Amino acid sequence: MEKRTLIHWCGLLAIVSLLSYTAAVVFSPLAYPGYNWLAQGVSDLSAANAPSNLLWQQLSSLYEVCGMISIMMVCVFIQGKLNKGIRIGIYLFAAMNWVSCVGYSLFPISDIDHAGTFQDVMHIVVTILVVLLSIISLVVISVGGWREKQYKSLAIWSSMALLVMFMGAVGVNVVPAEYFGIPERFSVFAATGFNVVLGSYLFKGFNMEKADKLN
Repeated sequence: MEKRTLIHWCGLLAIVSLLSYTAAVVFSPLAYPGYNWLAQGVSDLSAANAPSNLLWQQLSSLYEVCGMISIMMVCVFIQGKLNKGIRIGIYLFAAMNWVSCVGYSLFPISDIDHAGTFQDVMHIVVTILVVLLSIISLVVISVGGWREKQYKSLAIWSSMALLVMFMGAVGVNVVPAEYFGIPERFSVFAATGFNVVLGSYLFKGFNMEKADKLN
């Protein structure tokens, strides 16, 4: 069995990232009287004037830093490995994480009533970029994975994440406003969940035979 290095162990930080984000999504509403998760988006919880903003920041404190470390270590590890298509897809997925991390930090929703300020408009722009990069990266990874039998498990995971992402992206424009929050969460958790998948592969050294045990 190949000895695991620090880079391998960094893959587990993606799990910490997901747990931190999940805690923020689940428990922040406790500090937001009247919050309706069925109708409201996750970003409302971290709006500048949201009563839950402080609790959100505390609970999600490990979300971005752990997620970014994990995906960047994945990028470092896969150099010269896998195939070109998968590598490009993972690099695009890492770019999406950067846009999300920096973009949402610079442009959080300014008002829980969505006042339509420049900051709110930029928040929407960031969201569009994140969704587009997520979908494109997952498509590229899926195509690269299905081309070679040894990468089948990775192709399956990326295809599943892509399906959930599409369901979320389409759902927010189809479902009634009172149920907006449901498909919106599909999109955000699809990306964070796939980060865990890549982190798990990194922990196993992208050994596809071992990685297949994830399925």
